Amino acid sequence: MKTENSFKPIIKARGSHAKEKRWDSKTEVMGKERVKRDREERENLVLWKAPVRTITNFVAELFSILLNFFQKLRTNYLKCLCVLSICALFSYLYKAEGPDGLLHHYEKPFLWGLWWVWLGVLSSVGLGTGLHTFLLFLGPFIAKVTLEAYNCGSVDFVESEYPDNLVCQEGATPGHVSILDIMAKVRFPAFCWGAGTALGELPPYFMARTARLTGEKDEDDEDLEELEDIMNRKGSKGENLDIMTRGKIFMHDLVQKVGFFGILAAASIPNPLFDLAGITCGHVLVPFWTFFGATLIGKAIVKMHIQKMFIIFVFSEQYVLAFLSFIKVVPGFGPPLYSFLEEMIKKQKAKLQTGQSSEEGGNPIGKIFEYFVFVMVAYFVVTIVNSLAQSRLARAQKAKRDCNKND
Repeated sequence: MKTENSFKPIIKARGSHAKEKRWDSKTEVMGKERVKRDREERENLVLWKAPVRTITNFVAELFSILLNFFQKLRTNYLKCLCVLSICALFSYLYKAEGPDGLLHHYEKPFLWGLWWVWLGVLSSVGLGTGLHTFLLFLGPFIAKVTLEAYNCGSVDFVESEYPDNLVCQEGATPGHVSILDIMAKVRFPAFCWGAGTALGELPPYFMARTARLTGEKDEDDEDLEELEDIMNRKGSKGENLDIMTRGKIFMHDLVQKVGFFGILAAASIPNPLFDLAGITCGHVLVPFWTFFGATLIGKAIVKMHIQKMFIIFVFSEQYVLAFLSFIKVVPGFGPPLYSFLEEMIKKQKAKLQTGQSSEEGGNPIGKIFEYFVFVMVAYFVVTIVNSLAQSRLARAQKAKRDCNKND
């Protein structure tokens, strides 16, 4: 039979366990507050608030990335030797076969395709902070091909000048140009750009997948934290959710429950919430080829055909003429603006027919667009600098928190 004294250690242990739970709860609250303060500190580490500190952290992070890159090259030197050997072989064949060889024939389209793939990656990488290369490059290129195809009466431009300059074939008989002809002409760059945007969606997928497989949660990862918040809020009843939150919940449920076709549907439309789809797919361990295959088909085939048709439709000859007719009847600024646009179109047609420009001062709309491109690229560079600086600060803050936990 147990005596009263036999229960004392158990009671004492239970009391100490309760104290430990209260201590752990207090420590967890303090840890969350520290993470919140660190996040606020990182948000203030931008060029317009702390330029010297931001640049210092950016340079240090860039040096760290380069050092890590060279260390990986040294570790995987056999793979590097294989890649260099293949490049050397292609270089030898390129020089040995002469200017009429197969490699020379495909050199220009290959490099051109890589350029559009790179622009596509820049457009989608960075969790919504990418460079909007469709508006800056692909959209204007499709519009230019559309206008010049109607002016020339054909999509068969001078091959030696294409795609740098779109020049009409001399002596060619102008004919009827259909939307399908123009779509076929711009299909290759559009597909390459769409494939690049699909590649740019992979980092969020791999980030979430790695976190799920390792079981290690990064306290500074705001995207995974947002996913957890959505998963918690979607089950709550009576909570008044805004449209954006409802859209995120719908996107999460779509890719999780429907699978391949849900990802395909999300990737086939202009969708600012697709980053969340990639994070969700990584978190629920959707197979790589299921995610990437649906994303590639949606972005490079379905979505690109929608975007191509829209640009071609808007810049078709009959709609440009209808727009000019509308401008002409607007009182006040309408007639002078109509005269300016009509004169600009005439000069552009003359340029297309001869392949040379007769303008001395350049196109003012072209100048404005050049400034717009410069501003967009400058903004992208600034976001990259801020992001790398904040990444280094986040790593230092995490190391400091881990050190305090161990103490």
